[in-house]
Amino acid sequence: MLKVAAECHLRGLVHRDMKPENFLFKSTIEKSPLKATDFGLSDFIVPERKFHDVVGSAYYVAPEVLKQRSGPESDVWSIGVITYILLCGRRPFWDKTEEGIFKEVLRKKPDFRRKPWPSISSSAKDFVGKLLVKDPRARLTAAQALSHPWVREGGDASEIPLDISVLNSMRQFVKYSCFKQFALRALASTIDQEELSNLYDQFDAIDVDKNGSISLEEMRHVSRSCKDVPWRKKEPRVLEILQFVAATLQVHQLVEHDSEKWLLRSQSAFEKFDLDGDGFITPEELRTVPHWIAGVHRPLLEEADIDKDGKISLSEFRRLLRTASMNS
Repeated sequence: MLKVAAECHLRGLVHRDMKPENFLFKSTIEKSPLKATDFGLSDFIVPERKFHDVVGSAYYVAPEVLKQRSGPESDVWSIGVITYILLCGRRPFWDKTEEGIFKEVLRKKPDFRRKPWPSISSSAKDFVGKLLVKDPRARLTAAQALSHPWVREGGDASEIPLDISVLNSMRQFVKYSCFKQFALRALASTIDQEELSNLYDQFDAIDVDKNGSISLEEMRHVSRSCKDVPWRKKEPRVLEILQFVAATLQVHQLVEHDSEKWLLRSQSAFEKFDLDGDGFITPEELRTVPHWIAGVHRPLLEEADIDKDGKISLSEFRRLLRTASMNS
């Protein structure tokens, strides 16, 4: 189901009615492949556009669908509901009426305390929980979910499709200021590789020659338009893993999945710029940013300096990082 969703999203299509009844076996043989059916509610994905109609089946509908601002993330929510039911035999959101179900979806968190959840692995609970995050920006994408340890148990990532959100994030990354890009690199450097397995899988999928970097030619294999890939004219036309992670990191997921780690990591990234340790990033300290050009530190500072006191505080720095994944 996740592969179907990931492939659809990569090709610019959202199903919008993911439920068990819409998945059928191709034949009666034991290892028959599963096929998705009923694309009657499906629609094409348009960048920056949300769907405003309420469609789908009540038990599987995502919160953002009910709020009439949905996108491909709603398919992942539906698969999360399906997985929850398969693991425990109950629906995560239930009521006697459709209106009651919708209220449950909007307000209630899935219950992982009732039996049999205590006997179900923590990895499985983590997987389902990350699919049933109410904020679609913090929810795993279909391709990310395929890289989750619970899905990967006993297997590898050889068949994981390219994540459309990766391409979108890379296109967005090049529009950021120099400081914002390096702030994201600083944040990326604080995260362990094990926690970025999905991004390493995506990097490996694009890195066809397996030389540890992504070339412009390799990007052409996965994107028709390469004018937006994150290279500067004066830099070599290759993308190393740290820059790739910085460009594709979903900050909202970091905040949602582990708020304590987010606070520690964002502070650690902040301290890479706050050289004198006074709790602020000043224009003088911004001059240490690579590719800094004389005279441009003011616009770089103003981007994050919300209170206009001429320096960047930790809270302002965190806000800058959080805005990085808002439009990707």
